[in-house]
Amino acid sequence: MQGNALDVKGLTKRYGQFALEDVSFSVPRGTVVGLVGENGAGKSTTLNAALGLIHADAGSVELLGGQVQDGALREQIGVVFDANAFPNALSPDRLNRIFRRIYRTWDEERYRSLLRAMELPADRKIGKLSKGMKMKLAIAVALSHGAKLLILDEATSGLDPIAREEILDMLLDFVQAEDHAVLLSSHITSDLEKIADFIVFLHAGRVIFEKPKDELRYRYGIVRCGAAQFAAIDEADRIAWRKQDYEWEVLVADREVARKKYPKAVVDPATIDEIMLLHIKGERK
Repeated sequence: MQGNALDVKGLTKRYGQFALEDVSFSVPRGTVVGLVGENGAGKSTTLNAALGLIHADAGSVELLGGQVQDGALREQIGVVFDANAFPNALSPDRLNRIFRRIYRTWDEERYRSLLRAMELPADRKIGKLSKGMKMKLAIAVALSHGAKLLILDEATSGLDPIAREEILDMLLDFVQAEDHAVLLSSHITSDLEKIADFIVFLHAGRVIFEKPKDELRYRYGIVRCGAAQFAAIDEADRIAWRKQDYEWEVLVADREVARKKYPKAVVDPATIDEIMLLHIKGERK
């Protein structure tokens, strides 16, 4: 199946001195898209506006070919936020009884199967569960009402490596269906390097780039050189740059080309964290 599960176009929202300005990106079906940016960049505001939880000042959002206000469509969107979304006094078993009355598409068999697979006790109160177990429970609920699009905000934050790995594996399994998609907002870029197909980088309320992850990881590079070599680097080759104590760091779009063009300089692969840091802390064209 082709097309996008989510299309955000020109999304704008102003809060006092902060502004989300003309944010546009898409989430193709069958993919995981990572939304990254520093704290305060506007990631949560973008997700809340896309879901209709806050009113946008301008722009449009299309989810699964329709609008989020469509009740039937909302059942096909699974949302997982960092904070616990369920009352602590309830248990996973009681949640099942509640959600089977709320969702027309609720799949009790699927839900109980996920609880067993995640080793979540059905009768334990949610307040007694660990943070990782609460996050797994939220994902189990999202996967049990026929969701085709998962939207997660810092879903792996604060979890131990094993719990994070389990959740990432679940997301990869989910997008094996070609009509499914995931939008994952996270500051843990190593998680996105494992599972994301595309990266959307948000900084100060604006989209800096929207690129395939493999292009960033396997083509981008950082040239490390002295002042004389920096002066010799073509301006057209510099995406962003900054001066450290004893060297310059220059972000380039093709490290193999840079190695051939500037043989006296060291050219290293660039992580997503390093790409973000140079965009935020360095100078840009």
